[in-house]
Amino acid sequence: MRIVRKPGAFVCGIDAAMDVIGGKWKVLILWALNERTHRFGELRRAVPGVTEKVLSSHLRELEDDGIVHREVYAEVPPRVEYSLTPLGLSLNAALGPLGQWGRDHIYRGEGEGGGGVEAAVGVGAASESRLVPGQSVSRLPRPWWG
Repeated sequence: MRIVRKPGAFVCGIDAAMDVIGGKWKVLILWALNERTHRFGELRRAVPGVTEKVLSSHLRELEDDGIVHREVYAEVPPRVEYSLTPLGLSLNAALGPLGQWGRDHIYRGEGEGGGGVEAAVGVGAASESRLVPGQSVSRLPRPWWG
């Protein structure tokens, strides 16, 4: 687990948690790994839009934080699998209430208030570029907590 070397590095517990899950893709990586163990390529397909470089970097950070376990098998070709540690499972449990809040206050599916997430949070054309081509915000897969 990563050690904080500077006393008082975090203002509160939320600040510390956001240091671990901050980043565009980390919660989606946690979502995919909550379902099952994944190899790198499977994980990349499970998180559409993430680049190999960013996925590799985020997995390394989550491993350093004790959230993700990386298992390397002595095979040819080498096989590497990623799974959640008990700490990672507890983090996912903590994200449940946050997902419920999002469902209650921000997320609106089709036919519920019109416009889906775009209308609820004011997503504009600039944000659409982050989606997989042809994918609408309201059609993104829902994580177990969202």
